[in-house]
Amino acid sequence: MRGGGGGRVAVVIPSRYGATRLPGKPLAEIDGRPMIWYVWDKARRAKVPSRVVVATDDERIASAVRGFGGEALMTSPDCASGTDRVAEAARGMDEEILINLQGDEPLMDPSVVDAVAGPLVADPDVLMSTAALPMDDPAEYSRPSVVKVVTDAKGDALYFSRAPIPHYRDTGSGRYRKHLGIYGYRRDFLFRVAALPPSPLEEAERLEQLRVLQAGYRIRVVDVGHDSVGVDTPEDLKAVEERLCGPKRR
Repeated sequence: MRGGGGGRVAVVIPSRYGATRLPGKPLAEIDGRPMIWYVWDKARRAKVPSRVVVATDDERIASAVRGFGGEALMTSPDCASGTDRVAEAARGMDEEILINLQGDEPLMDPSVVDAVAGPLVADPDVLMSTAALPMDDPAEYSRPSVVKVVTDAKGDALYFSRAPIPHYRDTGSGRYRKHLGIYGYRRDFLFRVAALPPSPLEEAERLEQLRVLQAGYRIRVVDVGHDSVGVDTPEDLKAVEERLCGPKRR
């Protein structure tokens, strides 16, 4: 990992122990290592950030992170979201740009971390950024678990949805952008976002980023070439392990 942006960029990985569908998820083993190691390892291989921090509410996770040489910060168990946890950790940090890489994304390519940091480093008018993968798979297009994003001519998000957007009236499906769950923030804007109340669109779609758009702010979307798969269930964990390590021999 090389320090870019004048040492102004840090990756913060929010990592909560009490996941509903997979308790202790960050410590779930993939080929003998805790999942949080894979997320941390991907982040530290990015070229732009100069610091990687795991923000957690549980000493077991913090101990594991410190055990493999990472930096861990303790945060409140009362944080309502990963964004709130990143914001709490950021109050004790001095980096100007914070990348929120969720702790259940062990496949997020380091180049995606750099891509999300890019607009914030290059343009002081960009307050928030995220990533999308251009795709044309009709099955993924119609799946509600795959979040889609449409943008304006500058690359700022117009809308995020679980519905198939844009709607192809004549052909049924076509090229679209799959949203990846990684965000970059300018420091002061992160605190502003964490203070926003939930919005109607956010609650309808169950997508936290819509809170930002509905409040009238812009999110710059960067196209990337690498997909990622979040881990929410034991089945997800098995699928990720196969992608990282290959199928287990019987």
